Amino acid sequence: MGRVLIATIYSADPVLLAANRLGPDRLILLIDNNPDKEQIKSLKLIKESLGRVVDIKEVKTDLYDIVEVAKKSVEIIDLQPKDDEIYINITSGRKPKALGLLFAAYTRSDKIKKIAYNPEEDKTAVVYLPILSFKLTESQKKVLEILDDERNSQLSFKELSEKAGISRAMFYRNMDELKDMGLVSTQQGIKLTDAGKIARL
Repeated sequence: MGRVLIATIYSADPVLLAANRLGPDRLILLIDNNPDKEQIKSLKLIKESLGRVVDIKEVKTDLYDIVEVAKKSVEIIDLQPKDDEIYINITSGRKPKALGLLFAAYTRSDKIKKIAYNPEEDKTAVVYLPILSFKLTESQKKVLEILDDERNSQLSFKELSEKAGISRAMFYRNMDELKDMGLVSTQQGIKLTDAGKIARL
């Protein structure tokens, strides 16, 4: 059983602090598709400091698209061996990237050991975030799956319920619940919100 730390990165200090506390076997860093000088410098420092004892991988992700960051992060989590302990640190890096990684952790809550954040005010403190989950029913998952196909956005509730293979009453109930959860919008046709796209992962 290994320990994996998946972290966002901009400055090196929060990542080095998290790695020193945890002692991971693997460190996976989410860097920007086009990293700037500061991010490249931080990556170099982390590799020089930990590269001899920790397997370090970098994964390029979008900078501002939370859904794309979440998709890439879910892929990373799913690739880890089943028995490994996965730790998430969202301290360093831009907020959309941190949120994408956090939401990915929520979609795979059963695989995550801890989610940590180090507040700027006290660099030695660690705040452990709750490991939440979307907790969707099977019929809610079916509805999200149908709505994930944009070609279905103009279909009637009757047609959508038939495609999902559930009764119209069950479809209406699921739609109300998913709207309340902020996963579905009905303002311009029926479509998934960004949160809905992430919950689908």
